[in-house]
Amino acid sequence: MSHWPGKFVIGLTGNIGTGKTVVRRMLEHLGAYTVDADALSHRAIAKGAPGYGPVVDLFGKWILDKNGEIDRAKLGTLVFRDPAAMQQLETIVHPLVRQAVEVLGRRATQPVVVIEAIKLLEGDLRKGCDSIWVTYAPQVVQIERLTRKRGISREEALQRIHAQAPQESKLEAADVVIRNIGSYDDLWKQVTQAWKKNIPVGTAPLPAPREVKAGEFTVTRGKPKDAGAIAGLINRLSKGEHNLTADNIMAQFGDKAYMLLDSGRRLVGIAGWQVENLVVRTTDVYVEPDIDAALALETLVREIEKVSSDLQCEASLVFFPTSLPSQDGVWKKLGYEGRSPHGLGVQAWTDAAKESMPADTRLYFKQLRQDRVLRPI
Repeated sequence: MSHWPGKFVIGLTGNIGTGKTVVRRMLEHLGAYTVDADALSHRAIAKGAPGYGPVVDLFGKWILDKNGEIDRAKLGTLVFRDPAAMQQLETIVHPLVRQAVEVLGRRATQPVVVIEAIKLLEGDLRKGCDSIWVTYAPQVVQIERLTRKRGISREEALQRIHAQAPQESKLEAADVVIRNIGSYDDLWKQVTQAWKKNIPVGTAPLPAPREVKAGEFTVTRGKPKDAGAIAGLINRLSKGEHNLTADNIMAQFGDKAYMLLDSGRRLVGIAGWQVENLVVRTTDVYVEPDIDAALALETLVREIEKVSSDLQCEASLVFFPTSLPSQDGVWKKLGYEGRSPHGLGVQAWTDAAKESMPADTRLYFKQLRQDRVLRPI
């Protein structure tokens, strides 16, 4: 990646269940452009993508689900048990992922690019990295995370852990080791300190708070220091549905970001959102009942779109509570359409909607860019 002029490239890796994705999102909070190479590998074998036919030809149609998509659970069960099958799969997928990473890295405007990949050290992606960061967690923590977050058995978790090279081999190659064994607050401090220490001076200072004014409102991106205020507003406006603490919000900073809406130094609105696999998903929307809800919603969504465009997102999904007035005029003005998850037309967008859509919400969709990452592949 050294042929990307003016960019400092971090290669982020670590074994399964050690918290790579959380660290990647924290680096995104600090101003980096981040690429999830493992998510790109999923896109590369989606129906219609260039890896789909070769993978089906290799493993057979039994790996397909009822919609003709590759069932990644079936495929994963096979390749984690058979190293030769894993190598055959990687021979198909890895060149496609490298091409996609090249496209995204070249288009990125941010001076720091982070590439997250579980097989970073074993492939060509390593060659272009200026610094290797490795996440670490003890095996007992890996097992707990895999069984809790992925719903797999302890035996299957151990099988996946043992299918990978020992963590020590990655630690030996690391320029930075992030030990993900404590609280999210501790993890955030490690990541921030590593950023300050390892990013070359002048390349990418910690970003200054960005404030955007719209009428009576000011919108800013939430920081960990705002965790208490965010929890308080959500608890009050959810009318007992949530009872969050500042620690809960700190933990969620590993999954999402927050846009905060202020009016006269009073927090009056929040939108929680995340970017994953080039799709922005806005899953939490709360506004005070005594403000202009239409203007508040428009202000929050426009700023989320701006940040998401900087992250090269292809599509925006907003999950709006059915308990609130539908605000049809706002959605029309912003260019959104009401859709169902199955009516989005691109498998990655459908998957994003199905993964993220909370109960009792409506889905509003907008395509943010025409040049999708799979086109160049």
